[in-house]
Amino acid sequence: MIQLADRMEHVHSDIRGPLYQEALAMQQQGVDVLKLNTGNPAAFGFPQPESIRRAIEGHEHRAVAYCDFQGMPEARDAILRYEAGKGIEGLRMEDIYIGNGVSEVVNFALMPLLNPSDEVLIPTPNYSLWSNTILLAGAKPVYYRCDEASEWNPDIADLKAKVTSKTRAMVIINPNNPTGGLYSTDILMQMLQIAREHDLIVYSDEIYDRLVMDGLTHVSTASLAPDLTVVTMNGLSKSHSLCGYRCGWMAISGPVDQREAYRKGINQLTSLRLCANALAQLVIPAALEDNETPAAMIRPGGRLYEQRAATLEVLDTIDGISYVKNKAAFYLFPKLDVKKFNITDDKKFAQDLLRGARLLMVPGSGFDWPEPDHFRIVMLPKPEELRAAMIRMGEFLDGYKQK
Repeated sequence: MIQLADRMEHVHSDIRGPLYQEALAMQQQGVDVLKLNTGNPAAFGFPQPESIRRAIEGHEHRAVAYCDFQGMPEARDAILRYEAGKGIEGLRMEDIYIGNGVSEVVNFALMPLLNPSDEVLIPTPNYSLWSNTILLAGAKPVYYRCDEASEWNPDIADLKAKVTSKTRAMVIINPNNPTGGLYSTDILMQMLQIAREHDLIVYSDEIYDRLVMDGLTHVSTASLAPDLTVVTMNGLSKSHSLCGYRCGWMAISGPVDQREAYRKGINQLTSLRLCANALAQLVIPAALEDNETPAAMIRPGGRLYEQRAATLEVLDTIDGISYVKNKAAFYLFPKLDVKKFNITDDKKFAQDLLRGARLLMVPGSGFDWPEPDHFRIVMLPKPEELRAAMIRMGEFLDGYKQK
C-alpha cells in the first residue's frame, strides 16, 4: 500500500471535499441540490464581460507561445499601474508576478520563505488555501482570531499573543473570505505595527477589493507601510467572474534591498513552470480599465447587492441564526445557536443540511474556525433562488436537533 507523506496529515479541502462528492452523487441520482460551496460566479450565470471578449477576440495568436515567466509586459504594466493607483509606492515591473490564479502565486510566495518549524500568523476564519499551503511548505499556521463582535476585524490582543521567535510572516485577508468583513484602517495600522516590531513579511490577499458595498472603500495594506515588505495578491476571478481563466498576480513592495534575495527565490520557482496561462493574460489590461463590471454588481439593483438583500431578508426570520452583515464579497458567515440545535459537530450539521434541505454549504471548520457554530453561505444564485433556499433552510432548522 502506498502511504501518503506526513505533510498531508492536516491538509483539508472542505470546499470540494467529501461533502461535495456526496452532493455530486445526489445530483447523479436526480436530486436537486443547490451547491453553495464555491465562490464561482460564472456557474450562477454571471456573464463574461464584453471588455474581456473584445480583449481576446482576434488576438489569440499572441498567446500561442510561452511568454515571460513573470508575465506579459503589457499585463504586468497594467497591474503595476493598478496597484500604484491604490497607493502602493515604489513598485517596479520586476516586482509583479502573474500566476495561474492567486492559488498559484500564494505557493510561489510562501515556498521560498518557509523552513520546517517556521510559523505564519493567519486569521481564523480564513480561506484554507493559505493554511494548506503553509502546511505543505512544512511550516505551522498559527491562527489569530477575527472578532465577530467587532464586525470580524482581527483581535489585535490575540494577534500579539500569537507572535513567537519562530514567526516569519503575517497573512491578512481583506476583504475577508469567508466572513465578507472589511478591515478598518486603524486595525490594519495596528497589524502592520506588529509586523514592524517583529520583522515580519506581510501577505495581503485582496482578491475582493473591487467588490466592496455600501459606499465603503478598500484600503490596500501595502499603501500603509512603504517601509515593510508586503506581498499583495489580487486577480480577476471575482471582480470579472473569470474563475476558469486562472488569472492572478502578486506585487512585492517595500525596501528594495530587503526583498531582492526573496525575489530571486520566487524567480526560481516561477521560471520552473515556464509561464502562466498566456491567453488569460491578454485580458488583464482591459479588465483593470473596466471598472463598470464590478461596480454594476455591488450597487443597489446589482446582482450581488440584491442577492445579499434577499438572503438577509429570510435569515432575519429564522430563529437560532445570527449574522454580521458582509461589507464586501458575496459571502456570509452566520452563527448557529448550538444549544438550541444541540450542535457539537459542524461537519455533521452540514451533512444533515445537505441531506435534509438539499443545500451544500461549507462548515466553519473548513475555514479553520475552532467552534462548531458557523457555516458559510455563498450568495451567488439569483435573488429568488437564494430566497427560496433560505426558506428551505429555515424549514429544515425548525425543530432540528443534532443527534
